[in-house]
Amino acid sequence: MVKIHDTQFEKIVAGAIDAIPSPYIDRLENVAFIVESEPTQQQAKMLGLRCHDLLFGLYEGVPLPRRMGATKLLPDKITLFKNPLLSISKDMAELTTNIKHTIWHEVAHYYGLNHDRIHEIENKKHSKRHSY
Repeated sequence: MVKIHDTQFEKIVAGAIDAIPSPYIDRLENVAFIVESEPTQQQAKMLGLRCHDLLFGLYEGVPLPRRMGATKLLPDKITLFKNPLLSISKDMAELTTNIKHTIWHEVAHYYGLNHDRIHEIENKKHSKRHSY
């Protein structure tokens, strides 16, 4: 488990947000990125989390495809949960990778992708990196 100060964690998060590829960051509007230590009891209850479940990030808002032209919505929120991310990361490099992956995953929800589609895209990316 990595141990770092909150400001250092937030710098990694900011770098990961800056690394979101251009076609996706360009259309990302009215989204707040938040860092919290753990999910709230309300978030855990809403998601049906059990006491040992880990949640790394959470998208809360109305995905783009469901907006139907509505422009006056509250800001969407992507929350990263510091303690779960730290608990699965053995070093700073792995923490950075885990944060980037979590941000990408939650941004994908903003664009309306469900978990099945996200995993399909991740599997294609992974197989391309390892094909010979």
